[in-house]
Amino acid sequence: DRQNMLKVYNYVYFENSSSNPYLIRRIEELNKTANGNVEAKVVCLFRRRDISGNLNTLADSNASEYYFEEESKQPPIAEQQKHQLKHRELFLSRQFESLPATHIRGKCNVTLLNETDVLTSYLEREDCFFYSLVFDPVQKTLLADQGEIRVGSKYQAEIPDKLAEGESDNRVQEKLETKVWDPDNQLKDSQIDQFLVVARAVGTFARALDCSSSIRQPSLHMSAAAASRDITLFHAMDTLQKNGYDLAKAMSTLVPQGGPVLCRDEMEEWSASEAMLFEEALEKYGKDFNDIRQDFLPWKSLASVVQFYYMWKTTDRYIQQVHLHLLPFSVLSCTVHHRHTKPNPNQIMAPGNKPGMNGAAGFQKGLCCESCHTAQSPQWYAWGPPNMQCRLCASCWIYWKKYGGLKTPTQLEGATRSGSDAAPRGHMTRQEVQGMSPFTSSAGRAKLLAKNRQTFILQTTKLTRIARRVCQDILQSRRAARRPYASINANAVKAECECTVATAIPNRNRTKYFAHRHDKDAVINVIEQAL
Repeated sequence: DRQNMLKVYNYVYFENSSSNPYLIRRIEELNKTANGNVEAKVVCLFRRRDISGNLNTLADSNASEYYFEEESKQPPIAEQQKHQLKHRELFLSRQFESLPATHIRGKCNVTLLNETDVLTSYLEREDCFFYSLVFDPVQKTLLADQGEIRVGSKYQAEIPDKLAEGESDNRVQEKLETKVWDPDNQLKDSQIDQFLVVARAVGTFARALDCSSSIRQPSLHMSAAAASRDITLFHAMDTLQKNGYDLAKAMSTLVPQGGPVLCRDEMEEWSASEAMLFEEALEKYGKDFNDIRQDFLPWKSLASVVQFYYMWKTTDRYIQQVHLHLLPFSVLSCTVHHRHTKPNPNQIMAPGNKPGMNGAAGFQKGLCCESCHTAQSPQWYAWGPPNMQCRLCASCWIYWKKYGGLKTPTQLEGATRSGSDAAPRGHMTRQEVQGMSPFTSSAGRAKLLAKNRQTFILQTTKLTRIARRVCQDILQSRRAARRPYASINANAVKAECECTVATAIPNRNRTKYFAHRHDKDAVINVIEQAL
């Protein structure tokens, strides 16, 4: 249907992984590739889970005036609502990428947060998000996207003192602005409207008398429409101003001795071939008017090209071009929004059915939803590290895919973060441990970490222990223990061992040592006897 039709500047969900939340992107272009597929050039939007902990802290400080401070103008917000509001917050970026349009899973709505908005209203609406900060993925920074309100003396106009009665104006009149309309004129609004109608009629008659105009606008309706544009109205109002708002003088000025005055704008001055060149250039360069003028219309001025563009956007020709551009994607909207029949690999199959991935067939009975804690659901989905055997009900799974979090805070939510710092499934990174929900108790964290930690032991060899004794000055064990990440010069240790052993071993055993230096056990025995 028309509501599901994809258009430029729509915000949509993209699915790049069956287990990760949807990506949220804004469509900038829809292009058809050579092999017949459709690709979308999109602007990237990021969630809180996609940025670092330091930037999350910065985002919290920016949002404090909305829903963290008690002095906030917002109505009281519960802790769970604060948790869910973070799932509705996005960060705009200037990063573009191209994605296959068949990965689109639906449309959503993203708006710039206004101070007057009630935040809880976002929770009441499905597929609704907000943003107030811009994220730079390269510089790793967050900046405000709201415009600055310029208040202060340096932004205000300097109003000169009013001239006293009888005082002359000493300003240079040529450097002052020209007055083009006096709102305190003696004419009524109805009289001005009547004069504008006469000006349009004169403009229509002037086009009928002009040969070039009659060819471009062969019908009366087209001529009347051209005569009703702004250029005719501006000329009529200038005429009133110059004639002191005297209707009789203004009427005679509209039709001077040589015939009616013909006012034409860029839409009429451009030929059909020039308009086609402009449309071709616009498709190639976008709104880069300098390149359009340089490569396609060098005989036109830059001001003329810009003015023609904004007039062209108001015509039926522009609407036709937009519909023509979107025509190949009418079938795409049906393909994108249909319910996919391919089973989700995270779906936990019922006993007797073909099991899915992530160990779905081995899930324990009696487990409840990790988010809403319900035990009844028509369908379950595996979620989180496989060894934890966590699952989500059908509604919470949809919430997870759309909003990138769980409805209620949980200690496992940090373990499912995606990104460059994400650990393999079943393991948690340091950032994920620190990013766990503040509602989690320390005992619960210790229990979670204990489940994911595997026991191991490091046992040194005899030769290593001897090397430590021989090279105490180089190794400096206490200093190395305080700096476990500092590297050890293995070549220096080897050279020291060779020198010490050669000095410490008596002459009668030295031949035996070098004869058996490739036999570790024999070498160890010789060194132990010497030391």
